[in-house]
Amino acid sequence: MSQQEFFNSMRSAGFRPDDDDETRLRKSLLIFATGLVSMGAMLWLFLYWQMGPQFSSTVPFVFQIMLITNLLFFFKTGNFEFFRYSQLALFLFSPFVIQWGIGNFITASGTSLWGLLAPIGAVLVFGARESTAWIFAYIFLTALSGFFDYYLADSLQPAAQVVPTRVSVFFFALNFAAISSIVYLLLRYATQEKAKIEAALVETHRLLQDEQDRSERLLLNILPGPIAERLKHDKQTIADGFADVTVMFVDIVNFTKVAEGLTPQQVFSMLNRIFSSFDELAELFGTEKIKTIGDAYMVAGGLNNDQGNYSKAIADLALAMRDLLQHDFKINDMRLEVRIGIGTGPVVAGVVGKKKFIYDLWGDTVNLASRITSEGVPGMVQVDEATYRRLLPHFEFHEPQVVYLKGKGNTVVYRLLGPRQASSAGEKPSLGLPSV
Repeated sequence: MSQQEFFNSMRSAGFRPDDDDETRLRKSLLIFATGLVSMGAMLWLFLYWQMGPQFSSTVPFVFQIMLITNLLFFFKTGNFEFFRYSQLALFLFSPFVIQWGIGNFITASGTSLWGLLAPIGAVLVFGARESTAWIFAYIFLTALSGFFDYYLADSLQPAAQVVPTRVSVFFFALNFAAISSIVYLLLRYATQEKAKIEAALVETHRLLQDEQDRSERLLLNILPGPIAERLKHDKQTIADGFADVTVMFVDIVNFTKVAEGLTPQQVFSMLNRIFSSFDELAELFGTEKIKTIGDAYMVAGGLNNDQGNYSKAIADLALAMRDLLQHDFKINDMRLEVRIGIGTGPVVAGVVGKKKFIYDLWGDTVNLASRITSEGVPGMVQVDEATYRRLLPHFEFHEPQVVYLKGKGNTVVYRLLGPRQASSAGEKPSLGLPSV
C-alpha cells in the first residue's frame, strides 16, 4: 500500500454508508487533526529531551496513548458523537496539564497554545454556535494559568532557571510555528474538501438537470406541450371539452395479411419507418399526434388555441401522408396503401391513468372519423360534411357519397381530391406541403 493510499484509508476510517457529505468532512477533519497533533507532539517531546531538561515524560506519553486509543475506539464503534467531545477535550486540557507539569508559561514555552486547537476544531466539527463554549473554556484555562504564574512567580523562580533562555525561546518559536501550521493545514484541508463537495453538488445538479430535461422531452413526446405543463404543476384530473376539433385516422390497408409473412423485427421496422415519417409531417403541419393504435395513426387539429386553420392543415397533412407512401419506396418498401378519414366537431380530451398515461380524445367526432376511415377506399381521403364545408374553398372534392356507418346509419361523405387550382396563371397549386 502506498503512502497516499494509507492516508486515504485513515481519512475514510469510521465512515458509515448513511453519512452525508458534511458528516464525512467533519469526521475526516478530526482524524486528520489527531494525526497532526500526534506527530507534532512526538516531535516536540523528542526535541525537548534533546535540548531541554530531563523532565518526566509520563504526562505527554499518556496524552499520546489517550489520543490513539480514543481514535481506535472510534474506528471500532463508529460513535462520532463521543469521539469528537472526548478528542477535543484532550486537545484542550492536556497542553495545560503538560505546561503545569513543566513549570510556568515561560519555562514550558507556551505549551498551552496547543489547547487553541480545541476551539478551532470545535468550529470545524461542531459548528460556529457550538464552538463558543470551547473558546470560553480555553480562555478560562489560559487566564487561570496566567493567574497562578503571576502570583507564584517568586516561588517558581528557581525552577525557571533550569531551562536555558535559548531553549525557551526556541520552543516558543516551535510552538507558535507548530500551532500555526496545524491550524493552516486544517483550514486548508477543510477548504479543499468543501470545494470537492461543492463541485460534486454542482455535477449532481447538472446530472439532475439533464435528467429533468430528458424527462420533460420524453413527456413532450407523449403529451401536447400545454398538457405536459399542466400535468407537472396540477395534480387534478386533466379533462377538457373542445367545441370544434378536426380528427383524422390513417389506417394501413391489409396490414394483418402483409404482416403474416414477416418476422416481428420486420413488422416493427416497417411500422417505425412509416409512423416516424408521419410524426415528422404532423409536426411540419402544426398538428397534434394523439396516438397509434396497432396499424392506425390518429392525429388532431384545433387542440392548440394558437393554431390557425387547423382543418386545412389536417387536409394538407392527409394528402402529404398519402403521397409519401405512394412515391417514397425507401419508407414504404412494401408498397402499402392507407385509408384516411377526417371528421370535425366537438370532442373531450384528457389524460387517462396515473401510470403509463396517454392523452386521448373521446366523443362522436372521434367515432365518426374512425368509421369513415374503416369504410374508405385505399389511397383516398374521406371527410364528413362539416369538414367538407370548411375545406370547400381550398380543395376539390368528388361527388358526395352515402355510406353506411356502424352506429350512424347512412352518412354522407366526401372524397378529397386535392387542392383547388390557383386562380392566377403564375401560381401553382399546392401538393399537400405547407407553403414557405
